[in-house]
Amino acid sequence: MRALILGASGGIGRALVSALRGRGEVIGLSRSGHGLEVTDEGSVAAALGRLEPGFDLVIVATGALVLGGAGPEKSLRAVTAEGLASQFAVNAVGPALVMKHALRLMPRDRVSRLAVLSARVGSIGDNALGGWYGYRAAKAALNQFVRTAAIEARRTHPQSVFVCLHPGTVETGLAPDLRAGHPAVSAEVAAGNLLRVLEGLGPEATGGFYDWKGEVVPW
Repeated sequence: MRALILGASGGIGRALVSALRGRGEVIGLSRSGHGLEVTDEGSVAAALGRLEPGFDLVIVATGALVLGGAGPEKSLRAVTAEGLASQFAVNAVGPALVMKHALRLMPRDRVSRLAVLSARVGSIGDNALGGWYGYRAAKAALNQFVRTAAIEARRTHPQSVFVCLHPGTVETGLAPDLRAGHPAVSAEVAAGNLLRVLEGLGPEATGGFYDWKGEVVPW
């Protein structure tokens, strides 16, 4: 198996690379290690353009909750144009650009999977608490990007699987002080959960949104 992990220097990304070693070729790319800036299409095109096609698995594990020192908004009064733009750039636009340039790397003649780490807070139907305007909206936009890309990809890659994955609450540097007491699992456990879910998803599941247990998350 050939696997490509974007965001390989982050907690979950690094754990995914480690978990996949021994299963075949694993390539991990990150901003800190390789200069990959997912919000810059030139950077994405250059990094992925150097790779040869034939990846059975592509996982986009990039993302951020706190940007420019600003955490998630607790009320409308805290919403700013700059904050919203930053959230969309990192959490929605970046992964969309990766999908654009990663599709050519996926085989057309067999099952291949592309997963993007989303978040349950991006679910509109599951939103009962409010707040976190920019992060919620960016993840909701990300979900729509993945859903739409899945439809297009099936036309040329009929066995492709494009999905959004919610990893659960994970012990990473994303924002430990914002977990609100929710129990968290290690990045290694989260990576194992995500790979187990992915391995169980076939082409019929493409375009879906799933949590770390493999259960469907409402849009």
